[in-house]
Amino acid sequence: MPQAPRSNPARIPQVAVLVDTSRSYGRDIVRGIRRYVAEHGPWSLYLEPRDLRSRFPDWLKDWPGDGILSRTVDAAMLRQLKATKLPVIELRTTVLPHSFPFVGMDNSIVGTRVAEHLRNRGFQRFACYIDSAEAFFVERSEYFVQTLRAHGFECSVFKSSHRLRWDEHQRALSEWLTSLEKPVGVFAVNDQLGFWLLDAARRAGIAVPEEVAVVGAENDNMLCDTASPPLSSVRLRGQAVGYEAARILDEWMTKKHIPKAGEKHLLAPGDIVVRQSSDIVAVEDPRIAAALRFIRQHATEQIDVTRVARETALSRSVLERRMKALIGRSPGEEINRIRFAAVEKLLMQTDLTLDAIAARCGFTHPQYMAEAFRKRAGMTPGEFRRQRAV
Repeated sequence: MPQAPRSNPARIPQVAVLVDTSRSYGRDIVRGIRRYVAEHGPWSLYLEPRDLRSRFPDWLKDWPGDGILSRTVDAAMLRQLKATKLPVIELRTTVLPHSFPFVGMDNSIVGTRVAEHLRNRGFQRFACYIDSAEAFFVERSEYFVQTLRAHGFECSVFKSSHRLRWDEHQRALSEWLTSLEKPVGVFAVNDQLGFWLLDAARRAGIAVPEEVAVVGAENDNMLCDTASPPLSSVRLRGQAVGYEAARILDEWMTKKHIPKAGEKHLLAPGDIVVRQSSDIVAVEDPRIAAALRFIRQHATEQIDVTRVARETALSRSVLERRMKALIGRSPGEEINRIRFAAVEKLLMQTDLTLDAIAARCGFTHPQYMAEAFRKRAGMTPGEFRRQRAV
């Protein structure tokens, strides 16, 4: 018996995703798009690995699709997107002239948030490291500087030069860092610059964060975690950007709402993810600064408060009193804070046994470390590892 003809299924929207996947922010945008499609799709998505300089795919010129989500790198790509006559949501540039709706981070808040973070940690001297090639980096730096000036602080600025070779650039950056009065809080307007800044500080023998505290932006996990020391950074809410962009495109494709030409949807960034590069309270007392530096460098070597006092030529009682007054923690509390931060890192990033972790982090008895960790974290080391392992 012949089968009845099948009814035509509803057409699935076809959407091209031209988003760089070489950095955490771009990958988070893709995750946000994926979440929207999972909730409101299905869509047929064109997606490929891309970097910031990937070209416009030639086949898109006469593609019978429904919409494009793009992080555009130059004017040529903007012209190619416009020529498709498809709905396009722009996710990167607000500077090059175009009429596409834009969804992205509010960079004014990024700069302001870093200034407030460093001020709240007691810094009274500030500097900014910027790549002048990108306008949204300039916007971050301008608001950082403006926020500081509104509170009576000046800010030294170093502009990255693409004309210099890597070693020449790092030498110039090291010389600039050396010239700054310390302690100083520095904003690197993205994590790549933050990574280079920490390398330059290490070359110059400058202690981070005791002399120079550094904060980046974008919270790229690969760069932040590989940096030495690990880099504090403003978390950009890429998933929220991707989700919102997909929502606006969906309404445009289905004619539920057609956005105005050039309208902007700016989302506030997330909090600063504090890592070692800015995890300090700035102190002007040189001996307490030396004590904090010694603790940070040697906490995992089974040092005690007596050793710290001897290294800084202070009596134990004076050291305890001054440190408590300046940072709100005793020397012993600071030693334990650094040690347990090292324990957490090894639990997340290695498969080392508790015995090995205790030995590496300055604990004589693994059982004591495990019990103290449980009291601090509210869970055993094993539970923490299962929840946080990367």
